[in-house]
This record gives sequence, C-alpha cells and structure tokens, in this order.
Amino acid sequence: MLRLRPDHDAVELAAVMDGLSTAANRLPGCGGFIHGPNRDFEAKSPGYPYGFTLDFAAEVDLRRYASDETHQLLGARLVALCVDGAEGVLVFDLEMPDTVDQ
Repeated sequence: MLRLRPDHDAVELAAVMDGLSTAANRLPGCGGFIHGPNRDFEAKSPGYPYGFTLDFAAEVDLRRYASDETHQLLGARLVALCVDGAEGVLVFDLEMPDTVDQ
C-alpha cells in the first residue's frame, strides 16, 4: 500500500509500476503483479490511495526480487512519491499455506 504525496507525479507512478511489473515478469518465481487505486470500500485504509500486489512461488524468489538492482532503483523512485519516503510504503508479506488436491 502506498501513501502517495498529494503532489505526486502520476506519470512517474505509472512508469514505476510498469517497470516493477517488467522486473517481476523476468525473474523466476515472480508473477501476478497487479496495481491500482485503493477503492477502500470499507474505509479501513483512507491514507493509502494506491497499492500493488506481487506473488512469489517461494521465499527465495521474494529475496531475489528484493535484491534485484532494477527493483531497487524503481523502489527508490517509488519511495520519492510517498509521504515520508519509505515510511509511506506499507508492506505485508502473507505466507499462503500449501494446497493439496484431495
């Protein structure tokens, strides 16, 4: 979730999102990158007007993405768009249980 500055550059945000999607798609074990405005139908996160999700097959894939140079450069650009820099980025790492067909 992103707490974007009121004066953030929407063109820059779109460019960063496109770059993060491209970076994720080229790395093994990464996929499902989606982004967009926070609709906040339940009024639980009004301070975060935008967000994105990214799926990883395993923790090692998350770590590879986190250390990727392109991701880090784009992340710095994203942080610059947020209120209080990195403090304006809320990250939630959700571990999904393995599913087994029965």
